[in-house]
Amino acid sequence: MTKKIELSATKEIEVRFSEVDSMGILWHGSYVKYLEDGREAFGKEYKLGYLDTLTEGYFVPLTQMNMDFKKPLVYGDSAIIKTTFVNSEAAKIQYKYEIRNKKDNSVVLTADSVQVFLDKKYQLVWNSPEFFIEWKKKWKIIE
Repeated sequence: MTKKIELSATKEIEVRFSEVDSMGILWHGSYVKYLEDGREAFGKEYKLGYLDTLTEGYFVPLTQMNMDFKKPLVYGDSAIIKTTFVNSEAAKIQYKYEIRNKKDNSVVLTADSVQVFLDKKYQLVWNSPEFFIEWKKKWKIIE
């Protein structure tokens, strides 16, 4: 049975010079790194990081990412990345993201991503690994 539990983590990022384009605006490709930072913050807080899944014998590559740009960030801005786990009965890890400008709390980007499980032979795993089911139970996402 699936429950309505929301697990989220936040991470603050400062827009660095190396991440902006010639106009001083955060380059669109830098957002991918910010979402990675969000996933890492989530993984660290809830013990579902890349090393945690690797220790269990699985790789979790990204297979899908969608981003909706709302407003630009500029050099010197600080942003708050909120990463939220989205439950699915399928053998995958899904997140939704919201990036806000810390200065005025405005939403600058919303996004979502999907990761799948591969075994150590790089074969797709069709059923949720036991450790992932237990992880969901631990955090009361499922019973």
